Amino acid sequence: MSYSKALKNYQHTNLESIINEASPHKLVGMLLCGAIEKINLSKELMTQSQVELKGVNISHAISIIDSLQASLNKEKGGEIAEKLFDLYDYSVRKLIEANLKNDPIILNEVANLLNTVKSGWDEISDGK
Repeated sequence: MSYSKALKNYQHTNLESIINEASPHKLVGMLLCGAIEKINLSKELMTQSQVELKGVNISHAISIIDSLQASLNKEKGGEIAEKLFDLYDYSVRKLIEANLKNDPIILNEVANLLNTVKSGWDEISDGK
């Protein structure tokens, strides 16, 4: 087995271990972080004219946001969950627009929105 393949296997196993041991609160934080990272990577790829990879990363960010949106409990979360649902919906629409227009400013807007949500989320205790 090559060093590169062994390293990838280790990273995958390590990530699975982290996910399996994380609280639901921590998982949401990780998902927000992952979406932000994919958006920032998309912005870099956009400036390098790597259209296909940019699209793949924007799609990945959209999938993460869709997962966050699907996990909302509107009955328990009330108005906050409703507002997050709308924010996630807006974010997905803006990511699609950014991809179509090749617009890094729109990517910045969505990354900033998600950073604000993540900052608020990080302030909430996960009960541990």
